[in-house]
Amino acid sequence: MKKPLLLPMLLIALLLSAHVQAFQSDKTSIITAGGTITEIVFELGFGSAIIATDITSTYPATMQQLPSIGYRNQIKAEGILALGPDLLLIETDYLNPDVVAQLKSAGLEIHQFDKPTDVSGTYRIIRELANFLEVPEKGKALTSQLDKDIEALDAYTAGLSKKPKMAFVMARGLENVFVAGEDTFAESLLQMAAIESVGKGFSDFIPLTPEALVSMNPEYLLFFESSLRSLGGKEAVKNIRGVEQTIAYNQNGILAFDGLYLSGFGPRVAKAALELAKSVNRN
Repeated sequence: MKKPLLLPMLLIALLLSAHVQAFQSDKTSIITAGGTITEIVFELGFGSAIIATDITSTYPATMQQLPSIGYRNQIKAEGILALGPDLLLIETDYLNPDVVAQLKSAGLEIHQFDKPTDVSGTYRIIRELANFLEVPEKGKALTSQLDKDIEALDAYTAGLSKKPKMAFVMARGLENVFVAGEDTFAESLLQMAAIESVGKGFSDFIPLTPEALVSMNPEYLLFFESSLRSLGGKEAVKNIRGVEQTIAYNQNGILAFDGLYLSGFGPRVAKAALELAKSVNRN
């Protein structure tokens, strides 16, 4: 009479065993591509499972010690497959579609997640990764900490009497200088920090002209640290045409932060916004 129960029970046991084997950090090898994904996967407890990542994955610092698969269109399927991962977790559209097709044809399990550009996206991607890795409670712990960080940010910005004007500038040398407009991570981050973005009337990033810079006349210029290095350092900002006519330049309002910290919209996003807010409200 009990024999019919054996098969269902055996199937359940096999499924549970497969689940454990799939996500135990000491038995699964993961490659991540996209700094935000890498950071969240690490914070969810799978840092030891990550065997390689891309060059945008700069946090935590230990991730920089792993083999690098490169950056976006430079990434090749052969380089990934040579590392023998069980799982590839990437930002949507981060890899060339042909590379994704090659990897799938080789039998590699691939999952893509949309990179957040605002804090609602931060909550979303934490939940998605936590659910995928089947550690929802760790995901809830991460979002609970994010709640607390946002509360601290809101408490600070509530006491501010003005919104400084800022331009986020992305540069790859003096020949490639762009300013952030609407519908960008920069606009979202500045809003969180109670700072007014001067990039209005256009979307995404556009080339920064001298006329536009003078017209915007920001009180602060915000850069990635890597952008500032590409210009030749803080002193070289003066070589951006039009910058010497801005309040930002003349009142030493040049700021730079780590790129992932500013743009990743990962678990540290509210901390980044608070640090930014404090940096422009020194008095």
